[in-house]
Amino acid sequence: MSTMERRQDMSMSTTWTGWVGFAAIMMAFIGAITFFEGLIAVIRDNYYVVTRQQVFLFDVSTWGWIMLLWGILLFCAALGLAAKSGWARWFTIVVLLINLLSQLSWLGNSGYPLWSLTVVALEIVVLYALTVRWNEVYNLE
Repeated sequence: MSTMERRQDMSMSTTWTGWVGFAAIMMAFIGAITFFEGLIAVIRDNYYVVTRQQVFLFDVSTWGWIMLLWGILLFCAALGLAAKSGWARWFTIVVLLINLLSQLSWLGNSGYPLWSLTVVALEIVVLYALTVRWNEVYNLE
């Protein structure tokens, strides 16, 4: 292997270990946070308080189960990103946008907005990584 080929391989691998690798790790964290939000809702029904002024379509326990499954789905999307799959990029963008809207809607209903704000900030960074930097990673294959 010549010196030029090594430099090309190194420059391509730094792209992967950079933004898109970071996006895969952050997706795993977002999935874990969503999973634990759901777990808290299932275990402790009174942790999230719903008042009469808030719109809530089902009880908190059902919402918790949905968030448990949704967190697992987000974690699976992170695994697909880590494998550099082309389908995982689009799947993650769609799932991430749905989760972003979910977190924003929950932000006004929550007495503890820190988790929702953290997830929203992480999701914006992941969306940036997936929409701006993917072309370089896709060329690796």
